[in-house]
Amino acid sequence: MAIYISTEGDRIASYLHISTCPKISIISYLISAIDLRFAGAMSSDSKPRVPLVILGAGVTGLTIAYIAACDSDVDFDITIIARDMPGDWHSQAWASPFAGASWSPNPLGATDERVRRWEQVTFDRLWDMAPSGLVKRAPAKVLGETDGLLSTIWWQDLVRDFKLLSESEVPASCKVGAAFTTVTVNPFEYLLWLQSELESRGVVFRRQYIRSLDEVKPLVGKTGLLVNATSLGSRSLIGVEDTAMYPIRGQSIIVERTGLEEFVTSWVSLSLMCLALYVGGGLSELPTSITPRPGLTQMNTASLNGTYQAGSWDTSLDMSAAKGILERCSVIAPCLKEEGTKILMHTVALRPDRKGGPRVEAERISLPLVRSDGLAPNPGGDAEQQQDITVIHAYGMGATGYQRSWGVAIEVLSLLKENM
Repeated sequence: MAIYISTEGDRIASYLHISTCPKISIISYLISAIDLRFAGAMSSDSKPRVPLVILGAGVTGLTIAYIAACDSDVDFDITIIARDMPGDWHSQAWASPFAGASWSPNPLGATDERVRRWEQVTFDRLWDMAPSGLVKRAPAKVLGETDGLLSTIWWQDLVRDFKLLSESEVPASCKVGAAFTTVTVNPFEYLLWLQSELESRGVVFRRQYIRSLDEVKPLVGKTGLLVNATSLGSRSLIGVEDTAMYPIRGQSIIVERTGLEEFVTSWVSLSLMCLALYVGGGLSELPTSITPRPGLTQMNTASLNGTYQAGSWDTSLDMSAAKGILERCSVIAPCLKEEGTKILMHTVALRPDRKGGPRVEAERISLPLVRSDGLAPNPGGDAEQQQDITVIHAYGMGATGYQRSWGVAIEVLSLLKENM
């Protein structure tokens, strides 16, 4: 595969060991529609330099860092602090490596205009990235067992090539369906690409487990800003302690198989999704999906998913569930039963969801933390030691982190500038 994006393309080509030619630009997606850097109107010497600390190196934190690093107005001095980093593919303490990482319909977009905007922005960005090989444009089908699917098609103008399926095109086990073209990414390649691009822009990665906001005060300094993209960690991060966060256990199988070119998901109705919030594990056998992945380093792979267990913290592998996933996916794609199907890995991860929806907002917090119960790890001293810092929270995306990442990042950049 040959791609060209000047210095950007050379870095991707070097990282993924592919050649370049002066034909295709895939970085234009970062410049169009929003005011980023490379416009040349302002030199870096004339821009204000602002320390920016980002907690979390999942897809949300990395994308926020990318948007901030490319800004044309502010020279952010960015440090990403995280316990888990791209390349930690066997750590179950974060969700980004194990996501299906595709765009698929989500009920919240029907009622939340902000979520709808995030998803539209992200879909368009990923669509434009497809020539790089980091993103795959894939034919897709969403199938439903009830007419509820047809009442929540808020997304028909967001995706490409949307159409309702005729009765003859819908499997006997389902009642309705829709077809469209979607986008998918391979987390193992995509996260490493983001990290490589950020490092080339001077972003510092620091591996550290942060237990309290007090620990990052020295790095933020008196003029800096803090982004909290710790996802499920926001539940236990002292100074945030968001008990609205909860896990949704997802178990998947990564396979290598030629012929898996179509994204297919069996839609769970909105009422059943809501029920899942209260019946941990009760819906574990309902959702089924096959997500074909792009592959610059490993071709013909797909993610088979089939569990949705709200409230479950169990990260152990359930082979009986794995058997059910493979059997249900084989009904959708019979080629999975044929010789040549290779199981590459089983994954179990906790999707970081939040009651009341995702949290993307600014908050002023005084550090060191002071608690009336005296339980703060670093009790505040005299008034001269206290300092108010701005924290931009960006977490609680559930199973939709990838498909909202660019839209969320652009909104976070706006909040950063408003609070400088």
